[in-house]
Amino acid sequence: MVTVVGSAAGPSAPRAVAVENGLARTPAMGFNNWNATHCRAEFNEQMVSQIADLFVARGLKDAGYTYVNLDDCWALPARNAAGNLVPDPARFPSGIKAVADYVHAKGLKFGIYTSAGTKTCNELGFPGGINHEQQDANLFASWGVDYLKYDNCGDHLGQSAQERYTKMRDALAATGRPILFSICEWGQNAPWDWAQPVGNSWRTTGDISDNWASMLGIFKANVGLAHHAQRGGWNDPDMLEVGNGGMTATEYRSHFTLWAMMNAPLLIGADLRGASQETFDILTNRDVIALDQDGLGVQAGEITGANGLHVLTKPLDNGDVAVALFNETGATATIGTTAAAAGLRNATSFSLRELWTKAVTTSTGTISASVPAHATVVYRVSRAGTFTAPPAGTTPVSALPASLSASAWGPVEIDRSNGERAGGDGRTLTIGGTTYARGLGVHARSEVRYYLGGRCTSFQAWTGLDDETGTEGSVSLEVWGNGSLLASSGVVHGTDAAKRVTANVTGLQYVHLAALPTVDGSRYDHADWADATITCT
Repeated sequence: MVTVVGSAAGPSAPRAVAVENGLARTPAMGFNNWNATHCRAEFNEQMVSQIADLFVARGLKDAGYTYVNLDDCWALPARNAAGNLVPDPARFPSGIKAVADYVHAKGLKFGIYTSAGTKTCNELGFPGGINHEQQDANLFASWGVDYLKYDNCGDHLGQSAQERYTKMRDALAATGRPILFSICEWGQNAPWDWAQPVGNSWRTTGDISDNWASMLGIFKANVGLAHHAQRGGWNDPDMLEVGNGGMTATEYRSHFTLWAMMNAPLLIGADLRGASQETFDILTNRDVIALDQDGLGVQAGEITGANGLHVLTKPLDNGDVAVALFNETGATATIGTTAAAAGLRNATSFSLRELWTKAVTTSTGTISASVPAHATVVYRVSRAGTFTAPPAGTTPVSALPASLSASAWGPVEIDRSNGERAGGDGRTLTIGGTTYARGLGVHARSEVRYYLGGRCTSFQAWTGLDDETGTEGSVSLEVWGNGSLLASSGVVHGTDAAKRVTANVTGLQYVHLAALPTVDGSRYDHADWADATITCT
């Protein structure tokens, strides 16, 4: 149950943070043929049905892979007399609906491709979807399509990216069929700033190639965009190259780990009909997949990348934190951090489980490994030892030790607003002209967690954007517990008065406070949990 109590001006219902289609609450997992086949003749309905068979037979479906997707070249180069797209009868003699039906019969979902312009990207120039949005969406829905990749090629006819992609969003919604919407405009128009309410994912870069330099460059472009991703809307650094032969097994494990840490859609790009056991072992590592599919939906942030030695941290729904130590250099190196730097607090010791070797070690706070060239060591770090729970009565959360504390810019501030840089650089917490002596100042996307030990009954706070942002910004503040949304402010803007949010936390081990970017990205999102308190027995 979601509880939102409005400001003195009256209650307000929550509004959507991400696109309102209920899909991709975790990143999509599946297959796309392009990286393996491009437009060659082996891309056909036999290949698609055989991939669906392998999803079931080789454990990919059980590991979470769901979508079997077509890319470019599935259609004829011209629409028919009615203006409809026509499947290529040489590639798909049974038609697209029959292929979709076969995929669905396997308990899987089916995806298709077109472009937000006059032509698709292949040099043969297949017809794109611009000014045919509703016609194409209706056709896709009639075929049983569950996923649309919408590319960025062809003449855009003077329409902006946001306009073109929003038109297709609306057309898909009008069909009444749930169709995941994958925006593929290559990051050219900063989609992370506007695409949250438009699509379920948005490409942040150009196309990936099956080599180390390409993978590394895309990782570096995508990793800094973590604060824009959220449940239902993900940064997309393009499909996986694992198994295509251009990188070593070590490099593919790094590729897969980094994509999982960054909450990327995991779309297999290899022809699985000829894939090695090593490829299947990488693609079905459930411990690594679990990082990508974690219900909290936080993309990993990078603590450091100095000298090619990278440390990424990712908070997880059960209170653990994933820590990836990635070595982009050509020589073995020791890479390390601490539990505190990874955002883990309120514990005296930690258990570290390495997700490729499955080795388990313990630490009082140091997280370190000797990492070979181009390799990644990834730990799931759990708190152990003694935890501190809140005392009886009502206590300001700013007086409690957080078990997890993360903010997009600058640290989570105690009794101050978020100044985006060093600790203590904020101001007095102020929302709608009202000042507050206690509370937390954060910058979306932010996650703060407190251990309750099952002893508490309620959380309450005044929420909103700090007045230091002026009229700018928009954010949604949410209270989570036991994997469920307990309360939300809805979308609040820089001009809004504070909104009172209360949540029933009876019996919960943790309460989790999230501040999420919304329709205008994360700019100016200095959010406050003002006068936030926990009541315990």
